[in-house]
Amino acid sequence: MEKEEILSKVLSGEIKIYQLEKFTKTPKEAVEIRREVIQKIRNISLDHIGKYSLNPDNLFGTNIENMIGAVQVPMGVIGPLKVNGKYANGDFYVPMATSEGALLASTNRGASVITASGGAVTTIFRNGMTRAPVIKLNSSRDFHKITDFIQNNFDEIKKEAEKDSRFRKLQKIVPYLVGRNLFLRFVYDTGDSMGMNGVTIGTDAALKLIEDKFSDIKSVSLSGNLCTDKKPSAINLIEGRGKSVTAEVVIPDKIIQSKLKTDANTLIDVNYRKNLIGSAQAGSYGFNAHFANIIAAIFLATGQDIAQVVEGSQGFTTVEQDKDGVYFAVTLPSLEVATVGGGTKIETQKEALNILGISGGGKNSGDNSKALSEICAATVLAGEISLIGALSARHLAKAHIEYGR
Repeated sequence: MEKEEILSKVLSGEIKIYQLEKFTKTPKEAVEIRREVIQKIRNISLDHIGKYSLNPDNLFGTNIENMIGAVQVPMGVIGPLKVNGKYANGDFYVPMATSEGALLASTNRGASVITASGGAVTTIFRNGMTRAPVIKLNSSRDFHKITDFIQNNFDEIKKEAEKDSRFRKLQKIVPYLVGRNLFLRFVYDTGDSMGMNGVTIGTDAALKLIEDKFSDIKSVSLSGNLCTDKKPSAINLIEGRGKSVTAEVVIPDKIIQSKLKTDANTLIDVNYRKNLIGSAQAGSYGFNAHFANIIAAIFLATGQDIAQVVEGSQGFTTVEQDKDGVYFAVTLPSLEVATVGGGTKIETQKEALNILGISGGGKNSGDNSKALSEICAATVLAGEISLIGALSARHLAKAHIEYGR
């Protein structure tokens, strides 16, 4: 069928827009027809949506359905940002995509403070992607027979959960009981991938093994929301999901005064009253100024799952008196990042990861995703330092006026 005939059949309803790839020579042609359909139906022009460098043939079946084009978000870099981590060590220019004026300028100022202070020390203190199915028991008394079986046969369950992957490693299964609902929180190391698809596949296989041993239990849902994916949750704040990372720096008084135009005591006081008391009063899991701003911008630039900004926004900013300055730190319990799979292989996002030198798999499995988590944490630290500094010096409104926001 020629393009015009396909277009006519879509407009008449004979072909649905989601079926186009079945009738076109390439996914790219389907994208063009689909966009033209929307233009005709709405009597509008989608010229800018139709201008992009991505290859639809590489995206079809993996990254997008019903594609009509691409949305462009301005991208910049901040840096140099000195990071003193186990996996990310050196000076980095960090790509960030946003339409919020002042964000990169502010984060860049924070990076300057960190670098002038010797760099951000980063520590990954936990690593595990989770999936938590819910099982309906006949009685809560069944809890022990199930959990005893899991404990006594963990190696067999682990083998089943890992059978189709060289990189997915089951670390533990943590049980939670509510009435006769048993939640099993599977925790995995997923290498350089974020791992959600893999842990879902592995958990499904492991769950079938458990179900085969107990005919009187019923798996209700492969995800029971105790994972917890893309929703605020206390369990992610406390137990973590993905990478749990801290970034810290000691900022000397002279740098506080010269770059932030404030003093140590004011920084400490603003952080205490805003990020700790204010967040507690609000019932927030985000004891911070704006983790989400920085994480969203890096996630957009580097092809991460943007919805997981929810988990990344939870965490703590702490500011304490230190000799001749302040100790400034951020703790991110649930930072879910990848350098392989998903959106990381899209051309523009891959180039952004190349700016950081961590596109694709690491020399050792997991090294690159860990490096990305350290860079993210250090950049979040830069954002917190600058914003708390601006609030301390009463410069926030002035900055937004200057940068048109």
